[in-house]
Amino acid sequence: MAQAQKRIGILTSGGDCAGLNAVIRAAVHAADQKGWEVVGIEDGTAGVLDRPHRYQVLTPAMFDTTIMRLGGTILGTTNKGNPFKFPMPDGSFKDRSNEIIEGIKELKLDALIGIGGDGSLAILKRLADQGGIPLVGIPKTIDNDLGETENSVGFETAVYVATEALDRLQPTAASHDRVMILEVMGRDAGHIALSAGIGGGADVILIPEIEYNFESIVAKIKKVREKEGRNFALVIVSEAVKTLSGNKIEVEHHGGETRYGGIGHYLGENLSKECSCETRVTVLGHVQRGCSPIPSDRILASAFGVHAVNLIAEGKSDRMVAWSNRCVIDVPIESAIKAYQAVDVKGTLVQTARALGISFGDEM
Repeated sequence: MAQAQKRIGILTSGGDCAGLNAVIRAAVHAADQKGWEVVGIEDGTAGVLDRPHRYQVLTPAMFDTTIMRLGGTILGTTNKGNPFKFPMPDGSFKDRSNEIIEGIKELKLDALIGIGGDGSLAILKRLADQGGIPLVGIPKTIDNDLGETENSVGFETAVYVATEALDRLQPTAASHDRVMILEVMGRDAGHIALSAGIGGGADVILIPEIEYNFESIVAKIKKVREKEGRNFALVIVSEAVKTLSGNKIEVEHHGGETRYGGIGHYLGENLSKECSCETRVTVLGHVQRGCSPIPSDRILASAFGVHAVNLIAEGKSDRMVAWSNRCVIDVPIESAIKAYQAVDVKGTLVQTARALGISFGDEM
């Protein structure tokens, strides 16, 4: 039964990942069943910062099943331009938060659904609090480091891509008697490397949560090649892992922005010397973000999108949709942001990896 007409906005913010379009599709269909209108804001908050505003009214006819198979986001997204400290052409910074709030209100929205990671949700919450805008958050991050939820949109697909990469690297490693090193994303959490390392049969998994020593890695590779009779080894490393001297390896991009990148090549050069073996390094980078979502991400995204609309129907806001014990729940946005979820070094997956003989480079 249709409820009183509402006009809700939806946007994607932060880095893209697989499953975003499935979230949008689910929200549009769920809202349509209630007789509501959905407005898709383009390029995150940038769409309402611009004048005229950039948005589109979304209808079920635009969202057949083809949409949920698409990677990325049809609305566009951005991970630049903090509205509370927005970079201006002259190099200065300006608080443009009120311009965004005015833009949202000019669209006459009754509520806003924001799809993002911890940084994006923190900004959206601050905007919502300042402007009195009802906000529901949906967690998406390939890093899976948001608290209060067991899973975030995009993580499972990123793990699948990294696992498939190890599957493809293994035959060529064996053919050429090599050590293959795979560098994966993960910002400051090692969830992708850990899960893909187990699923892809890695010999060594290096994550930022566990400090490593080079001698242990060398010993593991030598053991594989000399005692186990295998002519290859697979190493997977999270981009946030530091050098032996404790330094982060970062690359400067356009505009002076720095990002992690290079730990794989650092390890490759050192392992080649210490193990007297041929190494090759593969950096997956944005390949982990841009592909079609696997079924589990499509299902999670769909459940999240529907629940977000249901929360608005119940008059609830300042909540983030979450996944717990095979069910969709919702939690305060603030608690989700604060409860950072790093890899539990004593948790099930780490213990599983150790029992399989996988090295974390911390063995004595």
